[in-house]
Amino acid sequence: MLIEFHRKMLADAVRSRAFEAALRRVITPGQSTVADIGAGTGVLGFMAQRLGAREVHLVEQGEVIELAARLADANAIPGLHFWQAHSADILDPPQVDVVVAEILGNLALEENALETLADARRFLREGGTLIPARIEQFVAPVTNATFHEELCSWDRAPLGLDFSAARRMSLDNVYVRRISPADLLSAGCERRWDALDFVSVTDGRRRGSADWTLAVACRIHGFALWWDCELVAGVRLGTSPYGPPTHWDQVYAPVAEPLECAAGDQLTIAIEAETGGGEAGIGLRWEVTQRRAGRLVVQQAQDISRGFIG
Repeated sequence: MLIEFHRKMLADAVRSRAFEAALRRVITPGQSTVADIGAGTGVLGFMAQRLGAREVHLVEQGEVIELAARLADANAIPGLHFWQAHSADILDPPQVDVVVAEILGNLALEENALETLADARRFLREGGTLIPARIEQFVAPVTNATFHEELCSWDRAPLGLDFSAARRMSLDNVYVRRISPADLLSAGCERRWDALDFVSVTDGRRRGSADWTLAVACRIHGFALWWDCELVAGVRLGTSPYGPPTHWDQVYAPVAEPLECAAGDQLTIAIEAETGGGEAGIGLRWEVTQRRAGRLVVQQAQDISRGFIG
């Protein structure tokens, strides 16, 4: 499973081109030093060396760092230093001009991404560059019933058994899915619910909201989540369903029950995320409110802490 994860990342040409473009903009050949945090098989560190970095440190706590060293030997890549450790456990880190860390997930900040990037700033010399620099998170209503119907397969349990308690747990979770523009409410319906600067932000508690006034009657089955990241000025990478596909997908956040909406209804989603929490590596809550002519029609609240079984 681990090597398959790395294979899929390496096969993602969109990701590779974006990081190569970002590194090219900030590396001064023969001078710059670089640290690749969470190096995996080492491809970003290898890119940095091929772009002229004088010295590159690859930091990776997993045993895959041994594979990275073998790959470096096989490709005759010099000037590399391998650290098998979590970056936060390195008490006296090397000081470099550029830190690159690609640790984003389908749900942008899962797996302690923000905390790792905040700590990675210890590796930077004054005036150095952190890649990625900034990120925005987006949300859009989903009108395609397919995703919700899949999660409600508990209703079709054999022997007429009641699995409604399990169904509720399924709907208190989020799911990695490939979502297309046709699955969404309309073109351009996405809203930004969060934005942060990795260079300065350290608070893993993220809160935001988004609103829509619906132009037509529709049925809302959930919400799609994705992100757009600025690696360096002028170089972006994201998981928008409107953009080129990557090895990441979008995230589907269901509603407890589909919302029957009329034209003119006001729809609001409030999202709270806390990195480092729960089995998913992030705590996530979302509350959906539907109003008609100012009157509350529906209010539903979901929390992934209720959707896990030990």
